[in-house]
Amino acid sequence: MYVRASPGAVTADDAAAGLGVHRSVARSRLERLLRAGLLETRFERRSGRKGPGAGRPAKLYAAAVEPQALEFPPRRFPALVGRLLDELPADSRDETLRGAGEKFGRDLARAARLRPRARLEPALEGVCAAVRSLGFHAALDRIEGDTAVIATLTCPLRALVTERPEAASIDRGMWAGLVERGVRGVRAEEVDCETDSCLGAGESCAVVIRLRRGPTAAAPPSTA
Repeated sequence: MYVRASPGAVTADDAAAGLGVHRSVARSRLERLLRAGLLETRFERRSGRKGPGAGRPAKLYAAAVEPQALEFPPRRFPALVGRLLDELPADSRDETLRGAGEKFGRDLARAARLRPRARLEPALEGVCAAVRSLGFHAALDRIEGDTAVIATLTCPLRALVTERPEAASIDRGMWAGLVERGVRGVRAEEVDCETDSCLGAGESCAVVIRLRRGPTAAAPPSTA
């Protein structure tokens, strides 16, 4: 949970400080998660120094890409949702799924106690922090005007989209619902969202968000 709730890779020292345990205990837990395939590692000199005297590079731990849901025992919820998708009329399916995703995103925002902010960057950082507080990795990659990209290794709905690609409309609606609650004055229907690389094994998901804010956009309802 600590690693998944971190925007970037962490060291054993970081985990020890964050969890309030001895460094050896933190390292042991991280290594067990690594062996289970839940984490990935790399070595890096955080000081940025190179050459003789730069010291040994630190071992960094990051959440591994999660294309399938972690369930024990398997509950097969993606398969169940897939059955429900088959029952929806084809001509209104995308609209219905998008609406359901928006409501789910608002539910997640409420569970994470996400509060709206006026400035785009702090607002989207808040959205990512809210997602991480629920146990899923998310980090703001970049912002260009009213377009932003959020990188997520463990998107909450990735397992569902992997099994049923047409469920991407739910995923996009979810992110729109989260953005509505995180960015003051934005409605979910004003958020165009794309999810790239969700079906690519071993790749981080890139959530591309475009805001279409009008001059008289109303503030979202209170999340209290």
